[in-house]
Amino acid sequence: MRLFYFLLLLPFYAVSQDNSTGSSIANTIINSLDSMQKSKAVFPFDNMSRFEWHYVPAYSVPRTGVAVRDLNSNQKQHIYQLLKTYLSDNGYKRTQDIMNTEYLLKELEPNSKSRIPEDYYVAFYGSPGKDKTWGWKFTGHHLALNYTIVDNQLAFAPFFFGVYPAVRQDTAGKEKKLFKNEEELGFKLINSLTPELRSKAIFALEAFADIVTKNSPKVVPPDTVGVIAKELTFEQKHILNQLIVTYLSNMPAKIAQLRMKRIMSEDFDGIRFGWAGGLKLGEPHYYRIQGKTFLIELDNTQANANHVHTVWRDFQGDYGADLLQEHYNNVKHHNN
Repeated sequence: MRLFYFLLLLPFYAVSQDNSTGSSIANTIINSLDSMQKSKAVFPFDNMSRFEWHYVPAYSVPRTGVAVRDLNSNQKQHIYQLLKTYLSDNGYKRTQDIMNTEYLLKELEPNSKSRIPEDYYVAFYGSPGKDKTWGWKFTGHHLALNYTIVDNQLAFAPFFFGVYPAVRQDTAGKEKKLFKNEEELGFKLINSLTPELRSKAIFALEAFADIVTKNSPKVVPPDTVGVIAKELTFEQKHILNQLIVTYLSNMPAKIAQLRMKRIMSEDFDGIRFGWAGGLKLGEPHYYRIQGKTFLIELDNTQANANHVHTVWRDFQGDYGADLLQEHYNNVKHHNN
């Protein structure tokens, strides 16, 4: 288990995280907004829209916040700087790839009303850096990032990344896969299992039409399905570990390290890997990785299995619920 812990820590040493920097950039953005933009983008911390998110085009399901397309160039640069502060380099690149895909979809579907580049929205809750509890979110087509800061501790969930098309040609004519590791490691793990273990891992012959938890503001642990990690070989555990690291690598270092500690403390061997659908690339498929505190889902069924949806949920920590509970308990204790 020490080896697994070491492998989980490796990718994040070079990634910095500073909430004071983030709050400063957030305030710069807020102060640059005019009165109309502020009315759309700035809310009290307890405003219920903080729990609203989706991943279909914003034309289909309106978002709370001010749209990137409605900001000037300086404001846009500050938005991108804020994203860089609260994402790893890998996560920021992934975010830019998803947003830029809207330009491709606009070319592929010029008559579609839902293909609107820069139709992504930012909203703030509370006063960044001044309040002990504040947050912000960034949402749009195939992208939902939800941040909560409590007593300078950062919560990063739920977060959703998706893309269509997932496989395309880059400008040099080479094939580009935006979710290459998430897909290939999943197939590598399921196909490495013995027939007996594979029968445990596969809990449905057909993949679901979408991620099971969808955009629910709160999730409870789904039924425990799939093969349990303690039954895997050392090499198979290593693949599962790599798969979890792939999702963690999008997160800022502070929250990634928190997730790693939770994963190790909850007993790595208790994590389950469940599969539904085909066993080859190009076939509709779905998998989930479920621990005591977290859930990862990947679904690729639409557009001939070329349309990926992924999500990370924390059963107790979505929207910083666990941090907020601790905060309010401390406040109550000090007031007594």
